[in-house]
Amino acid sequence: MNEVLSQIEKTGIVPVVVLKNAKDAAPLAQSLLEGGLPCAEITFRTEAALESIKTIAEKFPQILLGAGTVLSAEQADRAMDSGAKFIVTPGLNPKVVEHCIKKGYTVCPGIMTPSELEQALSFGLDTVKFFPAENAGGIKMIKAISAPYPRVKFMPTGGINAANVREYLASDKILACGGSWMVKGDLISEGNFSEILRLTKEASLIAKEFRS
Repeated sequence: MNEVLSQIEKTGIVPVVVLKNAKDAAPLAQSLLEGGLPCAEITFRTEAALESIKTIAEKFPQILLGAGTVLSAEQADRAMDSGAKFIVTPGLNPKVVEHCIKKGYTVCPGIMTPSELEQALSFGLDTVKFFPAENAGGIKMIKAISAPYPRVKFMPTGGINAANVREYLASDKILACGGSWMVKGDLISEGNFSEILRLTKEASLIAKEFRS
């Protein structure tokens, strides 16, 4: 496991962020940092994603910053050039994964089946995203699918929240959990960063129950 993945594992919970306006990037990052989760996955679901990554990378270098919902090699390049340290994809696109590996990027592709997991293994990867986690069977499915692959770690995302995250983190199969409950879009749009800070502190305390 490389240093980036080791840092993600120590954090335990990765806030998955959708930013519609880049002006919200700095206050959001400040809330995450103060709340005890110095990590974020900024998703390429909006036009503000790239500028948001640049802003956070420049102003908050202590935050481990990733780019999510990456669908092309070009997006991966732009994200990494802007300051992202890792790439997360919703599915396993061989062209994107191969490009990231060739360029030396830490990449965590999304999988949901044993066949997709074996494809990830064929690229030499030992860490994958499991998405959409809850809809795909949750922690029970992860335990079942991982049995023949003892060295694989999972980063489940999708439907994970404060109520169920503990059951994931309690498993040694879990690198970290991706979640958006502490960075909800309406809270960001409203500028309610005090509530984001409160929820982040709660999430951080949960993570510390399982991560030293």
